[in-house]
Amino acid sequence: MARYFTDEHEWLDVTGDEATVGITDYAQSQLGDIVFVEVPEAGKDVKKGEDAAVVESVKAASDVYAPLDGTITEGNAALGDDPSLVNTDPEGEGWFFKLTLADKSQLDGLMNEAAYKDFIASL
Repeated sequence: MARYFTDEHEWLDVTGDEATVGITDYAQSQLGDIVFVEVPEAGKDVKKGEDAAVVESVKAASDVYAPLDGTITEGNAALGDDPSLVNTDPEGEGWFFKLTLADKSQLDGLMNEAAYKDFIASL
């Protein structure tokens, strides 16, 4: 499994042609207490950069973008019952959706963990 990051503060764990997507610890800390999450339904086709999910906190609402082209295979139903999972375990149980990658070459445009840490340090 390889982990990648976007400049929109999403993380993806990629195994083969499958990816699990969520928001980073940095992103959840900027949002504050998460009160609502809307995840996409299985079967939805998404394009890189388009809205895939919604997260709302006491501070703001924000879109979660598709980091790559693909087809949603699962939304994290647990977030409907307990959106605070995004705060307590953003890069684990607080994942948003899983998707089948349409074009693995798009991974080349994403950051590894070291590059992402440098990116957030520059903000």
